Amino acid sequence: MLVAPEHAPPINPSPWYAFRYQANGSDNVIVHLRYLAAKHRYRPKWQSQTHTKLLDASLRDDGRTATLVLPPGEAVVSGQELIGTQEYASLMARLDRSAAVTRETLGRSHGGRPIDALRIGEPTASRLVILLGRQHPPEVSGAIAMEHFLETLVALADAGKFDAQDLQVLAVPLLNPDGVARGHWRANLGGEDLNRDWGTFAQPETRSVAQWLDRLPDQVRPVAMVDFHSTARNLFYVQGDEASADQARFLARWLGGKEHLIAGYPFAIERRNANPGSGTAKNWFHAMHAIPAYTYEVGDETDRQAIAQAAREFAASLMAALSLSELP
Repeated sequence: MLVAPEHAPPINPSPWYAFRYQANGSDNVIVHLRYLAAKHRYRPKWQSQTHTKLLDASLRDDGRTATLVLPPGEAVVSGQELIGTQEYASLMARLDRSAAVTRETLGRSHGGRPIDALRIGEPTASRLVILLGRQHPPEVSGAIAMEHFLETLVALADAGKFDAQDLQVLAVPLLNPDGVARGHWRANLGGEDLNRDWGTFAQPETRSVAQWLDRLPDQVRPVAMVDFHSTARNLFYVQGDEASADQARFLARWLGGKEHLIAGYPFAIERRNANPGSGTAKNWFHAMHAIPAYTYEVGDETDRQAIAQAAREFAASLMAALSLSELP
């Protein structure tokens, strides 16, 4: 089975895959995955109608071929959990039941799919936090983190644990719906990496967020942005020397000293100065709005329960840090 990207290389090596199989009898099934322009990255997840499990893969050709031994029966095998447009629709509908949440459609993707968002808190609240997810389709561990992060924020709002008259959140969990639906490694339907389009806004998905921000009333201003992704390990990319003193204090209050405090979820904080013209959300939000703008990276194979627990703690501590923050 050939696993190939949506466009010709160069492309980020994120070769995810999914297939359904049916095998009668008692013999195992041998499947060879051959990767074009990449090496094996994601551990296979096996799911039948009754249970799920992780599979091992035997690698050869310097990781460019993976061999899977599958049990007889019928199941789905995928590089990561299948969290698609239907799952996002269910998540949005569930969270929208809260009185603290308003659902909005910011725009449409290349393929005409909605760019849906959740607004937590009062639209007139003066301070705005922006949360982005799924710019890159295979980065499912980041999507899992964002789901639990959002659930926690909504629960805090429902319980009156943060001032919804002062602070609001705009969450866009599925910024690249076409790429997710089509199984892309990186790009949207226009063949572009959305996390290189911030500032240019040549793509309708990023442009929909920018235009929404442009329509904000003068009294509402962004104070922080978090962009959820996946990579080989757990880390946060944050501002480097460019961070102001207030932004440095905010980072210390939110994440400082916690790198080894969450069971099963060690993480690193990596300070990186902006690369001018890079087009990432992190760099654009910091340059345009002078706010803390972080990339929340989750390890591809980090334990899922640890991801959930960490996300819940990060969400709660974010709101606490903002309540104490000198950020305008």
